[in-house]
Amino acid sequence: MSKASTSDTGHDGTDTSRGADTGTGKDSGIAGAAGRTAGSVARDARDARDARELGDAGSQLSTAPREEREETAIGGPTLGVIGWIRWFWRQLTSMRVALILLFLLSLGAIPGSLIPQSSVDELKVQDFKDQHQTLAPIYDKLQLFHVYSSVWFSAIYILLFISLIGCIVPRTWQFVGQLRGRPPGAPKRLTRLPAYTTWRTTAEPEAAREAALAMLRKRRYRAHTVGDAVAAEKGYLREAGNLIFHISLIVLLTAFATGQLFKSEGGKLIVEGDGFSNTLTQYDDFKSGSLFDTENLAPFSFGLDKFTGTYERSGPQLGTPRVYRADVHYSEGPGGTEKKTSIEVNKPLVVDGSKVYLIGHGYAPVVTVRDGKGAVVFKGAVPLLPIDSNVSSTGAIKVMDGYRDKNGKKEQLGFAAFFVPTYGGGEGGATTMFSRFPALDFPVLNVGAYHGDLGVDAGLPQNVYQLNTRKMKAFKDSKGEVLKKTLLPGDKLTLPDGAGSITFEKDVKEWASFQISHQPGDGWALAGAVAAIVGLAGSLFIQRRRIWVRTVRAADGVTVVEMAGLGRSESAKLPEELADLAYTLNSEAPTAPDSAEENAGGAEK
Repeated sequence: MSKASTSDTGHDGTDTSRGADTGTGKDSGIAGAAGRTAGSVARDARDARDARELGDAGSQLSTAPREEREETAIGGPTLGVIGWIRWFWRQLTSMRVALILLFLLSLGAIPGSLIPQSSVDELKVQDFKDQHQTLAPIYDKLQLFHVYSSVWFSAIYILLFISLIGCIVPRTWQFVGQLRGRPPGAPKRLTRLPAYTTWRTTAEPEAAREAALAMLRKRRYRAHTVGDAVAAEKGYLREAGNLIFHISLIVLLTAFATGQLFKSEGGKLIVEGDGFSNTLTQYDDFKSGSLFDTENLAPFSFGLDKFTGTYERSGPQLGTPRVYRADVHYSEGPGGTEKKTSIEVNKPLVVDGSKVYLIGHGYAPVVTVRDGKGAVVFKGAVPLLPIDSNVSSTGAIKVMDGYRDKNGKKEQLGFAAFFVPTYGGGEGGATTMFSRFPALDFPVLNVGAYHGDLGVDAGLPQNVYQLNTRKMKAFKDSKGEVLKKTLLPGDKLTLPDGAGSITFEKDVKEWASFQISHQPGDGWALAGAVAAIVGLAGSLFIQRRRIWVRTVRAADGVTVVEMAGLGRSESAKLPEELADLAYTLNSEAPTAPDSAEENAGGAEK
């Protein structure tokens, strides 16, 4: 039995050999051009002859659409209005353009990650505009502050969507047709194929064909007998993987678009003992997609029972959180059964399609403010904003209603507050005080006192952690400076002239901030991503190939077996696979011994 060999042909069975063109003297360029022209004509004729010889055997190994051209007598394109529309559609739905659009989409997303976006944080956008007076107008005209809803990004997105659909639909129908059909019959000359082997056998042609058919089917080939040959094909999952990959891209694009249009996301800070109901007015901040309806907010509520945080107390990871957990109770829908659970970092609470993430933590010292007559005008836990890893916190205590000065005039009080959970020394607030550890080992509160108008009645939004002193006057100490005092739990700061007092109670509550997010399409996006990886792996690692086995009786009465293979792309595995199949078939159709005439002829030689 001869060994399987690879002839000098392309993956479609055509000869890829090339001749060398030479020329001498000043006529070498003309001779070379003429030689190349003649060579091109000869190659075209040879390719046409090979195509005629292979026939259907070399067709439909791919679902890529065929290129069609309309040419004039001189070889130029003839395109009318319809022709140009067809040409544009072919370009748009080609895989090359789809990849270019996908690349452009990736490039277009870069500014969205580097430049502040209005849909994410309008304050950062405004700060960027204030700091970059020259660039900001240019960025505004280019819509770089809202990239993902810009005209140019949407255009790329829609064109990519159309391109993928226009590319996939014809490929899918073509592939379905291939699955419903049968492998084509063997070409007339199997020697033209890239992998080929032959031998003579003592078995009958019909018996050899039946053995080949049974062997190929056992190897999971789709095989059938066509005339004097067996035709078999394998590797359809390559094209299926290719289609799955591109369909998955459409699923991903659709899921992302749905998520952006119908998403909702908001933040809420909750002190221990307080709760939250999923209504728009309960959010500290809220943003949503352009098609989101606030009436579609999932009806649920939850409350923070206790926040537990423990930290590493020694070694290089001193202060690193070890336990970071919010114990909550929640209920779904009005009158729903109350349940208890814990929310941790990357372990959100999932309620009715919404996810509640734990994103922050801090302390809320409990303070009591009294007027000059001793009446309580404010009492409660005041959340303060952490400014470092040891949870040194700053904020403001605002008394907006119920306070009157010694003359009975309505007035508002404000206290600039600075809190450290583990006092590390210093006096005077944020300038000198610092925290040595994030746990509540030695809590200390520093306050500075003001009175006047807080500015909250002007109707303008105001940062709850900052004290606007533009319309306020500071209480003065004996040195004429702002009245400040560092308080331990239970200590009190008495305001001058009988204006009242503020007491740091022996209680410090903890707060946690949550992000409540509803992102439709996440499940589809995950499924699309997994399917895309699976499909891409199939299209890269599975080879589609065809095998033909022809058995005919020679003039001397001995059966001749020919085997050949053709793959979609050149691969060293095809000759190896053909050799393995030939070795297996040879056990059923063994090689015939040489005739006496051949032996005699060999001896004479």
